[in-house]
Amino acid sequence: MPLPPAPTQPGTILPVQAYATNTSKRRKRPSNSLPAPEAAASHLTEVAQQTPSPEPHSTQATAPTRKSKRTVVGPRKLFVLDTNVLLHDPSSLFRFEEHDIFLPMMVLEELDAHKKGITEVARNGRQASRSLDALANHRGSDIGTGLHLNSTGHNEAVGQLFFQTQRLDYDLPLSLPQGKADNQILGVVNALSKQYAPREVVLVSKDINMRVKARALGLLSDDYQNDKVLADGDVLYSGTLALPSDFWSTHGNTVESWQQANHTFYRITSPIVPQLLINEFVYFEALGEPSLYTRVTEIRGKTAVLKTLKDYTHLKNAVWGIATRNREQNFAMNLLMDPDIDFVTLAGTAGTGKTLMALAAGLTQVLDDRRYAEIIMTRATVSMGEDIGFLPGTEVEKMGPWMGALDDNLEVLCKTDTTAGEWGRTATHELIRSRIKIKSMNFMRGRTFLNKYVIIDEAQNLTPKQMKTLITRAGPGSKIICMGNLTQIDTPYLTEGSSGLTYAVDKFKGWQHNGHITLARGERSRLADFASEVL
Repeated sequence: MPLPPAPTQPGTILPVQAYATNTSKRRKRPSNSLPAPEAAASHLTEVAQQTPSPEPHSTQATAPTRKSKRTVVGPRKLFVLDTNVLLHDPSSLFRFEEHDIFLPMMVLEELDAHKKGITEVARNGRQASRSLDALANHRGSDIGTGLHLNSTGHNEAVGQLFFQTQRLDYDLPLSLPQGKADNQILGVVNALSKQYAPREVVLVSKDINMRVKARALGLLSDDYQNDKVLADGDVLYSGTLALPSDFWSTHGNTVESWQQANHTFYRITSPIVPQLLINEFVYFEALGEPSLYTRVTEIRGKTAVLKTLKDYTHLKNAVWGIATRNREQNFAMNLLMDPDIDFVTLAGTAGTGKTLMALAAGLTQVLDDRRYAEIIMTRATVSMGEDIGFLPGTEVEKMGPWMGALDDNLEVLCKTDTTAGEWGRTATHELIRSRIKIKSMNFMRGRTFLNKYVIIDEAQNLTPKQMKTLITRAGPGSKIICMGNLTQIDTPYLTEGSSGLTYAVDKFKGWQHNGHITLARGERSRLADFASEVL
């Protein structure tokens, strides 16, 4: 292939002064000498004039994540926050990096109306109000010219916060009631879009209907994305990886193996090593060749060490009379029975055996191995349908109706011993119930679980904050198991991407004392399996 012709003219080199001039313009701050409304308008207009016109494809405005360290590439946008964003995440003020934030007066009114009470929404409202007060009271702050979001120590937020300090003129369709709070916020977005064009003014709201109305009016709008661990197109970490069918033929000569105790170890060097994580399950299945099921125990550079598993599908290795029925269940049981694993997350559809395996492993380690003192079980008390009201009785009696899954699985576990008679099964059931404590999540804060086996059921209905509260209760010698079905989320405003279970799986993956498995096959009944697929 011939080389391209050499250039005929020398390139032009920009002087250093050009870079210094552009930097000084971009970092220029507005003067505080103007009156409050005029100063804010002057600053916003100045930013709009310095900002180039947005590209046609740059219509999605999302809150960047806190850990992103990217440089400022696009134009600075003006995000108008709805009240539900602050009530959902009171730290959302500091999640928009270099972009500016605008709060309409109606948002402050609604925030004040929701701050009373002991609910999570009221607590978030009070925290957001305290953050606004800290920004406004910082030395040198001027509401008229904008409050610097990094003045209170949030260095990742380099934009400014603006309040509505004057009346804005806007035109909305007569079919929209003018006194409704949502419509007044839409009017503010409409006025700002016209006043500071071509700068992008984006409404950020958790209210789907409000976003739809904004788009119908020709306004930019988007959901608050920072609380989502996974984007819509991402796939949750499954905890497993299948080796390619030609793995042994291409890499068999470089694999080292040795025996230690009852396990075989393999040291592999392969292009798949950078994809592996500690405690991830790696398996090989091919027609006509022996299968291999291992777990990653060590990763160093381009090499990884794999350790074979204990086969819990065999009856001789049954746990409390329960033998696993498929590959993923065997992976999960290895995690549940490993004393070096402190935190286990199990995700899967209905009937995959999550609760049954967790209870069987817990009873074996509490009653037989004496590894843990007792089992503590809790769950999110979020009803699927209408609330039936307050329940009478003590904490255990109130949690009783929510623990139907516990009773169903204990009935199965008590019937595994076929040699015991009716009296023996009754005594076993009473012994089991004496070692299982049912606790409500409402009284978890401040507690410390020492040498406990903790089961958190229906964890998909927990928020990331609730999940953090529960996990941090673990003391020395404790083990926590979180289980849930991400397709059955009953908590309002929670999605598969923002669930506490998804949050825990994503944050803990790769930790040497954590393991996760996504169970794929249902084993409850053929009716339940078919219903999970078609309904």
